[in-house]
Amino acid sequence: MNVEILSNIIANQGFPIALSILLIFRIDRFMQEIVTTQKEGYRQVLENTKEIHNTITTLN
Repeated sequence: MNVEILSNIIANQGFPIALSILLIFRIDRFMQEIVTTQKEGYRQVLENTKEIHNTITTLN
């Protein structure tokens, strides 16, 4: 194979594949952060709801 043909194949096939893999990993990390934040928010809402319930119960 000629160096020019090989570099052309890498440029046309390798770069888009490498870029796609990089973007998939970045999106995966971002999605994991979103899930972690969502779980923490759910935990805080549940904790506040329990506190409100306990306050209302003690008032009665």
